[in-house]
Amino acid sequence: MVSRVKQAALVFFGLGLGALCSLGVGPKSAEAETSRARGCPSEMARVGRFCVDRWEMSTVDKTTGEALSPYYPPAPTLVSEVWRGWLVERTQMGEPAARAMPLPPLSPLQRTARFEPKAISRPGQIPQTYLSQVLARRACDNAGKRLCSQDEWVTACKGKAGLKFPYGGAYKQGVCNVYRFIHPAAVLHGSASLGHRDPRLNLVYEGESPLLRTTGETTACASRWDDERLYDMVGNVDEWVEEGMFLGGFYARSTTNGCEAKVTNHAPIYYDYSTGARCCRDAD
Repeated sequence: MVSRVKQAALVFFGLGLGALCSLGVGPKSAEAETSRARGCPSEMARVGRFCVDRWEMSTVDKTTGEALSPYYPPAPTLVSEVWRGWLVERTQMGEPAARAMPLPPLSPLQRTARFEPKAISRPGQIPQTYLSQVLARRACDNAGKRLCSQDEWVTACKGKAGLKFPYGGAYKQGVCNVYRFIHPAAVLHGSASLGHRDPRLNLVYEGESPLLRTTGETTACASRWDDERLYDMVGNVDEWVEEGMFLGGFYARSTTNGCEAKVTNHAPIYYDYSTGARCCRDAD
């Protein structure tokens, strides 16, 4: 366990805030042109009468466009509460190496100013986690989109062929980033049930591989709609939908239910290290 913590810490120290929150590049030009021709923005895929973000949500400040840290809830009051709380709590849980691991950095904007989350959807980003349904809906609204409904989300996930998994009809271990064999809270805190708002959880590695992957990194985990793809709808992060549940499973959730995986027992204000989202909108 200690070796995994040390590795996660080393990876953390090697990354500055710019690397952690970089905006990267936009969608590939061919897919972007296809989307626009079908009445959707370039970062979205056409699914029947609506559009769905190709990649899990990242967030920026609505006014400045500055990237917000994916390791904290994108709300001024909450981020301050989490930051202050875990400066203390991280020193009280887990092995010595875990206690020594610092918190991910926060930009001056998030530490000293008010900001408003806006959703973006781009490849190669660390997806925004620590999202409540309330925050996910706000971020989509600020992008001129909306939170997907359960029916929209499941339809998009199953692809045009209506399959249970993005890649086919039967579960295959490792094709999507789900059902990983270690839990980050067990690594850092000694128990999978403790400290789910610790900002460091998504920095934990399994061997040479991070538990949380960047958007679109798991290329085989792609739901197909003609020549368009939607990535990571199964695994990586759980995704909130309008009905107040989150779908698809996250990297450490022990589920083989694919596009039908869901968690329904949390209030709209709930958030932790596993909760993310993506946005939808009506097609033009």
